[in-house]
Amino acid sequence: MIVSFDIGGTAIKGGIARSVTDITPLVRRPTPKDDFGEFVAALRDVITEAGERPDCLSFSIAGVVDPDNQALICANIPCIHGRRLAVELEAELGYPVLIANDADCFAMAEAMSGAGRGHRIVLGAILGTGVGGGLVADGRLVNAAGGFAGEWGHGPIIASFAGNPPVAIPAYTCGCGQKGCVDTVGGARGIERLHKTLHGLEFSSEEIIGQWLEGDANAARTIDVLVDLVASPLALTVNITGATIVPVGGGLSNVEPLLERLDAAVRTRILRRFDRPLVVPSECKVEPGLIGAALLGLKFAEERNHAA
Repeated sequence: MIVSFDIGGTAIKGGIARSVTDITPLVRRPTPKDDFGEFVAALRDVITEAGERPDCLSFSIAGVVDPDNQALICANIPCIHGRRLAVELEAELGYPVLIANDADCFAMAEAMSGAGRGHRIVLGAILGTGVGGGLVADGRLVNAAGGFAGEWGHGPIIASFAGNPPVAIPAYTCGCGQKGCVDTVGGARGIERLHKTLHGLEFSSEEIIGQWLEGDANAARTIDVLVDLVASPLALTVNITGATIVPVGGGLSNVEPLLERLDAAVRTRILRRFDRPLVVPSECKVEPGLIGAALLGLKFAEERNHAA
């Protein structure tokens, strides 16, 4: 048995995992952001609720583990940012600890229990507030030791012109410090940014999508430009990784007409042609981070037991 965690800036979600098909969620708790002692105490409460001694603890966190020094980069939870979190939690809690990025956990969940079942290479794509992703090959997370594999949302790559007819697109500054990242145009904030650039109008992404679905010409133009900008980097990522399925999570994954448009555009821009959908909605709609962390933790515990 392992205890898995999905750690977000607002809540700590815990779960008991005994197998791939036996994962039981526990009570959510608020995330202590600024006090590491309180953060550890909240984790202890979850472990106590589990009611028995786990073989290990596995964590899905909205951050990245540096594969060279194992330090965690996690801007939205200051008390754990910069720490060698796995090492420190093992010392504090007394159990083996595995830390993984939340997008990686999403990709693992989809590869093993969702839309990616039966595929050797799965690229999990996040289209939420921003753009992220994770990569699973042969049932194993490529970022097993930490790192940025699968993060197709970053890098100065977006086109200078997009849409039909083409329109000039600024190289927006990204939160990562670069300009022209897919993250700046591909998520919910990106839709809003594009709409303001194209039309001088400020609406929420939900409003823009609603207007598009109702036939609004301005919103349709924004979606056209969005799909054009996002499809090429995603097609390039598919070519490089060899992924044969791209499950999509995040808020925009619920807009099926948008995913259908993106899927059609990506499939015209890749080398290997598919006569079936490639970019598809995720299937693990409930707690994919918790599921992915549990799957990684179970594999981690099994390998440790075999090694022992």
